Amino acid sequence: MKTAFQYKEMPISIITSVAFLSITGLIVLNSISQHQESDFINNPFYKQCLFFLPAIILAFFTLLIPRYNIHKYTYPLYIIGIILVLLPFLGKSHANTYRWLDIGLPFKIQPSEFVKVFIVLALARYLSDHRIKMKKFNSLILPIFLVLIPTLIVMNQPDLGTAIVMFSPVFPMLYWSGARPFFLFLMLAPLFSMLTAFQTISFTVWAVVLGLVIVVSRSRIIISIILFFGNIFLGLLSPYAWNSLTKYQQGRILSFLNPEKDPLGAAYQIIQSKTAIGSGGIFGKGWGQGTQTHLKFLPVQESDFILSVIGEEMGFIAIAIVLLVIGFLITQILKRAYLSKDRFSSLVLIGIGTILLSHVFVNTAMTVGLIPVKGLPFPFISAGGSFLLSSFLMIGLILRLSVNYSD
Repeated sequence: MKTAFQYKEMPISIITSVAFLSITGLIVLNSISQHQESDFINNPFYKQCLFFLPAIILAFFTLLIPRYNIHKYTYPLYIIGIILVLLPFLGKSHANTYRWLDIGLPFKIQPSEFVKVFIVLALARYLSDHRIKMKKFNSLILPIFLVLIPTLIVMNQPDLGTAIVMFSPVFPMLYWSGARPFFLFLMLAPLFSMLTAFQTISFTVWAVVLGLVIVVSRSRIIISIILFFGNIFLGLLSPYAWNSLTKYQQGRILSFLNPEKDPLGAAYQIIQSKTAIGSGGIFGKGWGQGTQTHLKFLPVQESDFILSVIGEEMGFIAIAIVLLVIGFLITQILKRAYLSKDRFSSLVLIGIGTILLSHVFVNTAMTVGLIPVKGLPFPFISAGGSFLLSSFLMIGLILRLSVNYSD
């Protein structure tokens, strides 16, 4: 039995991918920071450098934790996570939100960034411990409920983007644990019913697809009728769900559908992002030469729209390389999940891979206007102390659980 950590078994491809992305992020942040505050707290480059050392230490510390202990303390971590996302409500709001926790330091901590990792660990333990029971539909209720509690809390902070990321690993992990695809389809069906209800043709097509899937599944007649007409009824309730959104959230969705409607308001970010990427062309304007970036036309450039900065100053080629590297990283994580001999480790890797993929998809899609702006950073490149720490925590878990040894 191997009890010592086997450094030679560490996946070097993952380490080099993270190193490349992190260095790229620092190069871009250094360009952005040229005309910003010179102190460590307000300058995104200096602040990112300040967090790198504790982030690396956190990843290394995670490497030293025995796999048995990671599995053992997942539920206590989950409970601590719920407490952490509740604590910001006890303090003062920041920009009408309760996402940040003031712990007396010059900077604030965003607990939800760490809680999404704790959710994956807790869900992986539950699914790995109840493998046989995953064949029934009612066995999926508790895992969904497990994730839904912290997700709803974060959604009420409000932080819809992070809430979406927190919930995203559920279905891949349930599928990986052996849940029937039909059951997962039934759980997603209400969402599609509500989204397609705003357009008659799309709702009709969805109703036909829903009916065909139910018929092919050969469910009981009573259950089939309830499933079909229940989803149709939910679709009819969509206008009430739309009215429950805040005007700010409605504005972002409307500006996504028609950016020209409010070019100086809700659509401003998307328009400026597209302009920055388009002006960079294939090879970009050069490091530090981005006009959209340095003249402050591009908002939240150090975090949400950092890909736009890369496109303007380094060109489409640089964006393509970044996406290829992060794609390679996620592929390596999923490959190790497939090859893992330990069910718990495999599920954790699937969950973390899904989180990273969600961040990449949402950040990239909103940058080019494919989806409404959600305010999610790009892994290892965007500025953000809490996000950097949680990202390296995930890398530490990936490296820890990718090593095949017994403990």
